[in-house]
Amino acid sequence: MNSPLKRTALACILMFGLLMININYLQAVRAEDLKQDSRDRRNFFARYEVERGLITAGNKVIARSEDTGDPETRFKRIYPEGKVYAPVTGFFAPENTSDIERAENDLLDGSSPSLVIRRGIDLFTGKQTKGANVQLTINPKAQEAAYKALGASGKKGALVAIEPKTGAILAMVSIPTYDPNLLAPADKAAVNEAYKKLDADEDKPLVNRAIARTYPPGSTFKVVTMAAYLESDDSLGPQSQVDAPQRLDLPNTTADLPNYGGAACGAGRVTLSFALEKSCNTPFGKIGMELGYDAMKEQAAKFGIGENLDPLEIPMAVSPSSIGPEEDQAALAQASIGQRSNQMSPLQMAMVAAGIANNGVVMKPYLVNKVTDAEGGEIKTADPEELDTAMSEENAAKLKEMMVNVVNLGTASAAQIPGETVGGKTGTAETAEGRAPHAWFISFAPADNPKVAVALIVESGSAGNDASGGQTAAPIAKSVMEAVLGR
Repeated sequence: MNSPLKRTALACILMFGLLMININYLQAVRAEDLKQDSRDRRNFFARYEVERGLITAGNKVIARSEDTGDPETRFKRIYPEGKVYAPVTGFFAPENTSDIERAENDLLDGSSPSLVIRRGIDLFTGKQTKGANVQLTINPKAQEAAYKALGASGKKGALVAIEPKTGAILAMVSIPTYDPNLLAPADKAAVNEAYKKLDADEDKPLVNRAIARTYPPGSTFKVVTMAAYLESDDSLGPQSQVDAPQRLDLPNTTADLPNYGGAACGAGRVTLSFALEKSCNTPFGKIGMELGYDAMKEQAAKFGIGENLDPLEIPMAVSPSSIGPEEDQAALAQASIGQRSNQMSPLQMAMVAAGIANNGVVMKPYLVNKVTDAEGGEIKTADPEELDTAMSEENAAKLKEMMVNVVNLGTASAAQIPGETVGGKTGTAETAEGRAPHAWFISFAPADNPKVAVALIVESGSAGNDASGGQTAAPIAKSVMEAVLGR
């Protein structure tokens, strides 16, 4: 073979080799990226070819697909009570998805490997494949009560309700909310315009405050400090005495830690139950310093708190909560009352309340109860899972007793439900200087056989400068507990 022919042959072999490498790269490495590329109109129309599965809560359909009659964009997503359930369902838009619509997308659109047999049967019988149906743990009465109580009030905030014994999420509301129907049409320009408007809203309605934001928890965190204290010495109980000065000197600083409003806490030495009932700051600041940062961090971790723990998914990702970094004793005192760098999500504080109610056992929270194919065949069913044991059953009983006293004798009387024993803890969390506080409340009921645990926050400024967990948040939690209990 002469030299020019050899060079031509080698060039052809090289180009063929490069072509094969590129094909393999596109198929093996870039396939998913290319599949999701919004510039590919085939992908755009493919999103609307399949009838996505239902999303249900109880016996209520909260997301479904409707046949439009248009052969190119055949199915459109419909959200019958969009604003009420938006923090749970999320949205299905031409180029994006969120929340359950995103987390369970491959099941809802029928492409999951779990549905391969169903797809095979459909192919054999000539049926069009439909997506799987996703049944959530949400209790519609609880969800709607939460939306009505928090949403209709005009206040910004979030609420989560959990079944303590299983971890099933019964309600998850974030206010302000949005209507996912605005993002459902197969009209990119209109949907993009609607999305930009929602995204630019300073109140951030697209943000699920229940799981995607963290806040200083204020005095609701005192139950974690109390749990750490009880676990440090089994002889401690509700009637154990603790120092409660009007102001607590903070080491190595000219500052001190006062009680709320500068008030006295009893006569300077009170029972643990009284300290929690009246939400005194100084005893808990002192307890936190005595226990030390490591003990506080370890106790918090048992409730699921900590940025270094395995990420929590419900199945949506949850922003990690944290008591903050180790600093000095003064900072620890402030963190022990839910201030300083202490940051919690509403879901996390619901887990704390649920763990105490469930005899000290914290269950992993989850939102999907069951998935079935279009013919009703079971694909998967939730299996409740223990996350950790936060405290002994004996110490949990002591803390439950004290939290019941908070409702019956202390700052949370607005959460009382006639005929039911309710436990709770209020929180008024300071924010930036000059800004109104956040109002928090955590609770559970009935105390002897808990069916529901609730955590909610009313954000800074929403309820005015006089906002408090007992006045502002507790009545909202009460309405949700009543809904779950059928009251």
